[in-house]
Amino acid sequence: MTGSSSRDLALVCSFAGLTALLGLLPALPVAWSPVPVTPQSLGPMLAGSLLGWRRALASQTIFWLLVALGLPLLSGGRGGLGVLLGPSVDFLLGYVLCAGAIGWACQRWHTERALPLLLVNLLGGVLLLDLLGALGFAAVLRTGPVASLVMAATYVPGGLLKAALATSVAVGVHRAVPGLLPAPVPAATVRLAGEAR
Repeated sequence: MTGSSSRDLALVCSFAGLTALLGLLPALPVAWSPVPVTPQSLGPMLAGSLLGWRRALASQTIFWLLVALGLPLLSGGRGGLGVLLGPSVDFLLGYVLCAGAIGWACQRWHTERALPLLLVNLLGGVLLLDLLGALGFAAVLRTGPVASLVMAATYVPGGLLKAALATSVAVGVHRAVPGLLPAPVPAATVRLAGEAR
């Protein structure tokens, strides 16, 4: 294993562990929703903002698989397939998708400044995640689209705070550790690869 791949593996496992660690922090129950407000979605935001899409997606996939295997890594010590069949399923799957989306945007435009990073985290870590959560509510709880969106809107204020925190941390880390994001693929390279096919 090369030094580069060892570093990648360490980063992937570290951010899977960070997401799990955030599940140990207190959650806020919501009277009108079965899914509590937790700090755990900060994990995929940070992973995407710092690692690029492949490593961020891998870190959250590992976390998701560990939960599926029954490890009590979610708030309240929950885990197992029963949780993944419940109303929070699309939030949990959303961790993987959102980390990948945030990482792709950050890597594509090599975003390391505060304003672009905040915008990416708001779109990928709040809007996308809560829309996926609304789909989960509709599918599992059989709520209508309006009721599902209203329930999902409960998580927007906390999401805004987490997006701001993830952005602040990521900007500081990028300043301290330049080159942490993988280099973006030049547009010309993508175009030439398509023409070669």
